[in-house]
Amino acid sequence: MIYIYSLVSVLIVSLSSFIGILALSVKEKTLREYIFVFVSLAVGALLGDAFIHIIPEALEGIGDVRLVSLLVIAGVFLFFILEKFLHWHHHELDEENHIHPVGKMILFSDGVHNFMDGIIIAASYMVSIEIGIATTIAVVLHEIPQEIGDFGVLLHAGYSKGRALFLNFLSALSAVAGAVFLFLVGGLAEPIITWVLPIAAGGFIYIAIADLIPELHKEKNKLYSIIQVLVAIVGVLMMLALLVLE
Repeated sequence: MIYIYSLVSVLIVSLSSFIGILALSVKEKTLREYIFVFVSLAVGALLGDAFIHIIPEALEGIGDVRLVSLLVIAGVFLFFILEKFLHWHHHELDEENHIHPVGKMILFSDGVHNFMDGIIIAASYMVSIEIGIATTIAVVLHEIPQEIGDFGVLLHAGYSKGRALFLNFLSALSAVAGAVFLFLVGGLAEPIITWVLPIAAGGFIYIAIADLIPELHKEKNKLYSIIQVLVAIVGVLMMLALLVLE
């Protein structure tokens, strides 16, 4: 029974990626004009997730501040190297010449994050159905602001609305793979999650600071700049608010 509950829950989490479908009713020209709002939200959500959720959880699991710090730094360097690779092979890897590598990076990092969400949901159901349902609700609410931000980043990277929505959904499906992985390996998954979490946090920090914030700096309009800061703060506050559900 817990297998059914877990799989249904991770499918619900995956479907949350379709929150971006709301944007399909908006003209693409208008959407791209105000895409900075979504990118700003992504900055706040990524930083909030890294510093409020992932790193504290990693510290609790590992118990060594220096080791967690080194793993976070390793995550930053890993994504720096990944972006270098994507820039070097940009034309060979993507026929769409105007797709910015940050699009692939957000899909990769979000895929890893969703994979871990699937593991966490399945593990919660193994404790009890009630805890599993509560965790699923928390993850869905956690995913909505992040999925909106990710959708905005994909559009900003040059993907069309339809393709951004499809790729975001494929990335979200990794939550199903995470749940299946836990069922297959059982207790062996816990130490893997503990070590991967701070690396994922480093990746989120890198994307927010190295890729997204510099893009926001290209906007010189004072009003838009103020909106950027306020929306980024909203992204952080949304991540902070989720602590109430945990």
